[in-house]
Amino acid sequence: MKLSEQRILTTHVGSLPRGPKLTDLLIRQEDGEAVDIAALQGEIDQAVRHVVASQIAAGVDVISDGEQSKPGFQTYVAQRMSGFGGESKRPTAPDYARFPAYARQFRARFPRRAKVANAPQAIGPIHYADLGASIADLDRFAGVLQALPGFVEAFVPAPSPGIIATTLLNAHYASHEAYVFALAHEMQKEYELIHGRGFLLQIDAPDLAMERSVLFQNRSEAEFLAAVEMHIAALNAALVNIPPAAVRLHCCWGNREGPHLDDIPLRQILPLLIQARVGALSIEFANPRHQHEYAAFRATPLPAEMALVPGVIDSTTNYVEHPEVVANRILEAVAAVGARERVIAGVDCGFGTFAGYEFVADDVVWEKLRACREGADIASRKLWGKVA
Repeated sequence: MKLSEQRILTTHVGSLPRGPKLTDLLIRQEDGEAVDIAALQGEIDQAVRHVVASQIAAGVDVISDGEQSKPGFQTYVAQRMSGFGGESKRPTAPDYARFPAYARQFRARFPRRAKVANAPQAIGPIHYADLGASIADLDRFAGVLQALPGFVEAFVPAPSPGIIATTLLNAHYASHEAYVFALAHEMQKEYELIHGRGFLLQIDAPDLAMERSVLFQNRSEAEFLAAVEMHIAALNAALVNIPPAAVRLHCCWGNREGPHLDDIPLRQILPLLIQARVGALSIEFANPRHQHEYAAFRATPLPAEMALVPGVIDSTTNYVEHPEVVANRILEAVAAVGARERVIAGVDCGFGTFAGYEFVADDVVWEKLRACREGADIASRKLWGKVA
């Protein structure tokens, strides 16, 4: 993993907006409709070229393929593994019942999107027999990168066993724990494929925070924290053959513009997050519910071998952050970590976590990423006296 050795590097969380035609094809395919596969592949190819070029133009250092081939950042596994079918009945966060006007507004805004609450469930033994689709994603990304220089490093996201288990619910295994470890065993194949191709691996694990107010909303805090500890143990088992420095872990409270009144504080989960076998934590700090959470590092310092990828850009608002605001957020992160080289400026969450579910307009996304670059340059001048 490249660190901010001479200036503050910038990155994001992985998913980027898909165009309307690609969005339509992905949703229709996920719904079981017959789609023109050649047309779908052509749209994906074009979309990856677009998002890679746009990241580089915006000055992003550590880039991804935008997850353009996936209907959802974790739900795609139901298309690539056997053992899934039917429909999950995932609960919704309490915000929707507590604020019915908000719920109506939310549903009106996203009348058609990829599956989330109604994704398939595990109805038999899960098995990742064919990595062909993942190989095709990596081949496509690598091919585009060869033609477009100007970045520092490339990363590929993959979901944690825990977020798959809490979205694609269990209707087969004897326990939640058995299901999570079965997923870890199968996802290990994808993790090692990504690492073996030379990409930085990002594990997307919103289950480690978000699920307190979703799947575990009616359980005790102690039960949730025990589940988090088990989810991390399963993830560590899946990462056993990959050096921690080649992995970063993204944790968030759910990528939605909403009240978030039931979010668990970072200070309560941070002691568990640092148990993960990873070289960096990606955590949201830019939105109004979590900007204050750097204080958690006073009680639980970040281990010396870990970097922090703080969200300094909000992924749910079309406001473009002023570069000075970004710089101030970066400097606060550096103060919390205690080492400038261990901070990489990032985004709170993905800009396109599901097809048809984007809060930020495509053209605003690139402007926000440019603001991240400008803010990182301001912070770098204050930290190094110049920009390398």
